[in-house]
Amino acid sequence: MAMLNLFRCDSENPDFLHLVALLDQDLAIRDGDEHAFYAQFNKVDKIKHCVVAFMDNQAVGCGAIRALDEASMEVKRMFVLPDFRGRGVAGVVLQELENWSRELGFARCVLETGKKQPEAIGLYQKSGYRMIPNYGQYVGVENSVCMEKWVG
Repeated sequence: MAMLNLFRCDSENPDFLHLVALLDQDLAIRDGDEHAFYAQFNKVDKIKHCVVAFMDNQAVGCGAIRALDEASMEVKRMFVLPDFRGRGVAGVVLQELENWSRELGFARCVLETGKKQPEAIGLYQKSGYRMIPNYGQYVGVENSVCMEKWVG
């Protein structure tokens, strides 16, 4: 596998914005009629902690974290280009986000993903996340799966 390099940035980074645009296109297809509901919670303008993964100088994956409460960071905007999936990119990005959360003094990472994203659920379970009751805006949302991992 070519060398994977990680770059910490904020949500104004053009490579991050490009990958997020591709993620949103993918989610619009997967979520169908529910996409507008989820999209309102996935704005990136206030996200200050993003990671972009590069392979051979090409941005191939991304993820971000944002504070949910005083102890928890929420993992957001995880995406890997289709041609680079299955190579461990998402796991490395997720681990970097967990490390960054710990460095910032947060003890827990939480996230929401969808039942229509079984590969994401598998990644998170393999990475040590466990399912929790839906939180915040996801309470009562049938398609949402919420998970947590203690990192601190």
